Amino acid sequence: MAKQAIIIGAGPAGLTAAYELLTRTDIVPIVIEKSPYIGGISRTANYKGNRMDIGGHRFFSKSDRVMEWWFQHMPIEAGHEELSLTYQNQQRQVRGDGPRPDPEQTDEVMLVRQRRSRIYFLRRFFDYPIKLTGDTLGKLGLKRSAKIGVSYVGTRLRPIKDEKNLEQFFINRFGRELYGTFFKSYTEKVWGVPCDKISAEWGAQRIKGLSITKAIGHFLRQTFSSKTSLAQKETETSLIEQFLYPKLGPGQMWELVAEKVKSLGGTIVMDADVIRLHTEGARVVGVAVQDGEGYLQEFKGDYFFSTMPVQELVKKLDCPVPPNVRQVSDGLQYRDFITVGLLVDKLRVTDRNGKMIDDNWIYVQEPDVTVGRLQIFNNWSPYLVQDRTKTWIGAEYFCYEGDELWKKSDEEMLKYCASELERIGIVDARAVLDGTVIHVPKTYPAYFGSYDRFHEIREWIDRFDNLFLVGRNGMHKYNNQDHSMLTAMTAVDNIITGRKDKENIWAVNTEMEYHESKK
Repeated sequence: MAKQAIIIGAGPAGLTAAYELLTRTDIVPIVIEKSPYIGGISRTANYKGNRMDIGGHRFFSKSDRVMEWWFQHMPIEAGHEELSLTYQNQQRQVRGDGPRPDPEQTDEVMLVRQRRSRIYFLRRFFDYPIKLTGDTLGKLGLKRSAKIGVSYVGTRLRPIKDEKNLEQFFINRFGRELYGTFFKSYTEKVWGVPCDKISAEWGAQRIKGLSITKAIGHFLRQTFSSKTSLAQKETETSLIEQFLYPKLGPGQMWELVAEKVKSLGGTIVMDADVIRLHTEGARVVGVAVQDGEGYLQEFKGDYFFSTMPVQELVKKLDCPVPPNVRQVSDGLQYRDFITVGLLVDKLRVTDRNGKMIDDNWIYVQEPDVTVGRLQIFNNWSPYLVQDRTKTWIGAEYFCYEGDELWKKSDEEMLKYCASELERIGIVDARAVLDGTVIHVPKTYPAYFGSYDRFHEIREWIDRFDNLFLVGRNGMHKYNNQDHSMLTAMTAVDNIITGRKDKENIWAVNTEMEYHESKK
């Protein structure tokens, strides 16, 4: 009888694990998804034909393995035959079998997108990452620019030793003045706590290689180079210039993979919550699942992959949990997320030619509003918008489940959002034609609370030799989509090779990505 793997969660990590098991082993996966949606936070929501990317997902990785995996499922659009990837020091063209697809003729295609993100501050746009150009310095003014320069030089001469919090991390790389100008307000909107209360490990996970020196060097290379490459392996992730994007949003990739998982013999159970994990000694042996109507079902397995929040996993294990592990688990914190989709005739802000701005993301640094970031979905893919003469935007709010913002009705939230964007000059509230509100709990695992003791949970859970924690919430690690996929791939590697320790799974992060890019 074939062995079975129970996979909790149908997001990037869970579906990658299922597909890898089906194509590389004889193990049959059963994927159990709590929500009615495929893709986790990488899903694409559809509101009256207008599609929303929850949080924004660039399809870019320095991992050849991930890039090839994506291409296996969805080829690049026609017209970009010159783009190439570097695989283990060999340059080769990215070609599929047969001609490249035309997005006007098929939906299963990756678009090549130019990346642009800017900061909105002082009711003006600043490039992100910050470019210390004449335009930037002019907008900041002579006095503020001088303070930034002096502060940065001072920090380089006398850096903070033994970085312990995120504030120190930012100051060491940008100087205190630039940190206060462009990083502090937005970061504290995201997390809801001061930067000096957040572990420096967040910076190491997300933007370790970014600094003023790297940003200037990248700007100069882009100015004097005409090379076009999707690989961008020598480029810090925060500085990449182009990326791939499924025609109908990130969820399209995962819906496609889910269909392949089912066609290959896997099972996906939707709208079903794992309420208990049964254990025997140092092994997990089964799970109890409850569907939306209260029906209970038991699944036995030989291997178990969990992408559910670690805090929930600890509560659902049926074995005695050590007091210290339960204490750390109870102290873990998560930041929740609201996306407000607004359909408008047009934005009040335009480019120099009076046309729609071409930003993917806009980071709102203005302290007089709570909105943290804006997405212009037209610029991610024009196919996300039902009527391309309209502008479809997503306003992102960071909050805690149950707080005042979270408890607003959809109608209240739509009005609140429209008024905030009008106040800072982004839209005219009267130009809002329609809208929708999406709540996403536990979007961001936090690097504060009891996080500094997370190793106590990890050491205890890792003793279950057939249980693999993968993905962002599964590992309480602020992973990108490609890192989440790599944790699942590495876990399957370990099953195939018989490797017992899980150190290589936990090692999947931006540091590993950096080393791979230097091979």
